[in-house]
Amino acid sequence: MFGPGIWRLGRIVDPMTEVQRLQREMNRLFSGATEIYAHDFPAVNVWRGEHGAIVTAELPGIDAAKLDISVVGDSLTLSGNRDLEPLKEGQSYHRQERAYGRFARTLQLPFNVDTAKVGASYEKGVLQITLPRVEAEKPKKITIKVE
Repeated sequence: MFGPGIWRLGRIVDPMTEVQRLQREMNRLFSGATEIYAHDFPAVNVWRGEHGAIVTAELPGIDAAKLDISVVGDSLTLSGNRDLEPLKEGQSYHRQERAYGRFARTLQLPFNVDTAKVGASYEKGVLQITLPRVEAEKPKKITIKVE
């Protein structure tokens, strides 16, 4: 009666336009959804202060012996390996979202790090790395002489 469109809320709507809009919205929602494992693992937080920085990384279920931390200049690289969890006889995955295999993530810091003083601790699946700033790059307070 109204041609190719459908009457809805006082206006004519083309069904193909609606399908294309829905497809664009779905593509927008899911674009990059699978990239988190490849590029952003592990998830990190970085705090910086006058004397250095602290980095925390979420690494649940990973043996600390399989982690490598390296610092060169102003770059921190965190790498390691997460093993595939073995299935028991008769089991199969219903859903598997946790990635496994080798990973590496490099962060650029806003200053050079004193590598001799870097510290790391690992507790409850969270790695904390303390990265002190090189003394020569720390802000210096300049006193003003009054004459």
